[in-house]
Amino acid sequence: MVSVWKWVLANRNYFIIFLTPLFLLPLPLVVPSTEANCGFIIIIMALYWCFEALPLAVTALLPVVLFPMMGIMDSTEVCSQYLKDTNMLFVGGLLVAIAVEKWNLHKRIALRVLLIVGVKPAFLILGFMIVTAFLSMWISNTATTAMMIPISQAVLDQLHNSEEKLEDNYLENLGDTLKKSMDDFTEIVEDDMKNQPYDIQLENSSEMKGKGSLDPAFVNHEKESEFSTDAGPTMIALDNGKPSDTKQQNRQQKHLNLCKGMSLSVCYSASIGGVATLTGTPPNLVLKGQIEEVFPGNDNAINFASWFGFAFPATVVLLALTWIWLQIMFLGINFKQNFGCGGTPEQKEKERRAYGVISSEYRNLGFMSFAEVCVLVLFVLLVILWFTMDPGFMPGWATISFNKGGKGFVTDTTVAMFISLTMFFFPSEMPSLKRQDTGQLGEKASIKVPPPLLDWATINQKMPWSIIILLGGGFALAKGSEVSGLSLWIGEKLTPLQNLPPAATAFILCLLVAAFTEFTSNVATTTLFLPILASMAKVIKINPLYIMIPCTLSSSLAFMLPVATPPNAIAFSYGQLRVSDMAKAGLLLNILGVLTITLAINSWGYYIFNLGTFPSWANITEHS
Repeated sequence: MVSVWKWVLANRNYFIIFLTPLFLLPLPLVVPSTEANCGFIIIIMALYWCFEALPLAVTALLPVVLFPMMGIMDSTEVCSQYLKDTNMLFVGGLLVAIAVEKWNLHKRIALRVLLIVGVKPAFLILGFMIVTAFLSMWISNTATTAMMIPISQAVLDQLHNSEEKLEDNYLENLGDTLKKSMDDFTEIVEDDMKNQPYDIQLENSSEMKGKGSLDPAFVNHEKESEFSTDAGPTMIALDNGKPSDTKQQNRQQKHLNLCKGMSLSVCYSASIGGVATLTGTPPNLVLKGQIEEVFPGNDNAINFASWFGFAFPATVVLLALTWIWLQIMFLGINFKQNFGCGGTPEQKEKERRAYGVISSEYRNLGFMSFAEVCVLVLFVLLVILWFTMDPGFMPGWATISFNKGGKGFVTDTTVAMFISLTMFFFPSEMPSLKRQDTGQLGEKASIKVPPPLLDWATINQKMPWSIIILLGGGFALAKGSEVSGLSLWIGEKLTPLQNLPPAATAFILCLLVAAFTEFTSNVATTTLFLPILASMAKVIKINPLYIMIPCTLSSSLAFMLPVATPPNAIAFSYGQLRVSDMAKAGLLLNILGVLTITLAINSWGYYIFNLGTFPSWANITEHS
């Protein structure tokens, strides 16, 4: 029986793939409507995504086959959903990120910031959190975590090794001093006995022998007695010059706690930092794509500048709360010690050596190369163009130069692709007319042609094509739900939420999404929830952004389980963390995250997106 269950468990994906459609087949047969057909497909895809029975991207391709077969959309209309403006924005952002990674610019930025913040425990964690969050705004959360975790482990190992070495040296010197003192004491006693009369020498000799003078037991007893009191336990115990097991265990536990806190700070910061920019994490792009799909006349409600103005302050608040919570949980509440105030010389020496590790890594990078400078300049130019394209409080360059009849022709995607395409024909070295010697006799020197900043081989190797397909599958689902009428039907069933205050509705939905995203991909979560939330908002007459934006942010609050996000899995793979550690730390952070998002959407977000009114572009009578 046990072997049968093991066989079933090992082949569970096949059972899920084949049995799920069979169990759900009565739905379209009993209720022959396009809404039921679309619901049948969405439930199948949701279960496949939750259990990962198929690769996420493969599941995202199911609408291409099932929507035409079940009479929901024709094949041309379905396929057009897989490469929209939002997908190209994601591609453009990734191309720039790959260039940053290729030339190690992200590592230079990370090490430079760590040299600035220092290596005191609290500041060390803060430094890694700031660097990780900043990098994850522009490059993938997974790549950021994969780079930062090894650096953090190297620094912590150096801290630990320095502490052990200093302790061993101290105790070794202490043992030598004690041995020398006892030798001097023995010589004094022997000289004193020699100067006494013969009968007194015999008496003293017998007394000292009874006490063990001149023998190792007596010496060891005297060593221990100098470092212990009758009122309490031994303060320092020596065993062949090594620290006691208790002290060593305490040091190991302290190092383990610091490693746990550091690993969690890196993976959590990667998830938190990704929400700060529109291209930082795929769920943000899913939201933009869904808004463009469901509400085509939304007046560019979400762009890079408006999203950054809303999400960046929320990211800073949540990062600060995460830093404080991880300190309390893994470093204790002794903030004076955590911040390195009044440290001992040994502690300062340990920090100096750890600082040396970071400094050495930074020196190994050498001076900035021509390629690094070019990538940095293009990256800064990209950010400036994004912010000034349509800032909202003033006319941007896009509205002035690329606007005809009130219609804008340039989007964030145009800027991202312009910068990324530039990298393909911009040289990685300063052009030179010098000839390069081939090193072989009889051959003429050739002109060296520098490679470009980006090449297709690098792109093909590092580009996550599966995420692009996954985004497209989400847009296809949203379009299918709208065309079939399923989104409208679900929205009408959620009308009782109209009796609740909008803030309470948003808070409850954020908690639901935050819990759901612990067990499935954050992209799949937003793909499934956002079309339903859009329809619900239209029915209950509240601004769709009021619930869609906070729920999108909540989908990135996957802090409790190693399988929730790739950054969590990377941190867990280093072996110091247990599932219980991540669950305890992540539970409170999930709650703090939802509260932070609720605060943001009801304060500065309320005015940035004008959430107090039901916009005309969301009117159900116009876009039903």
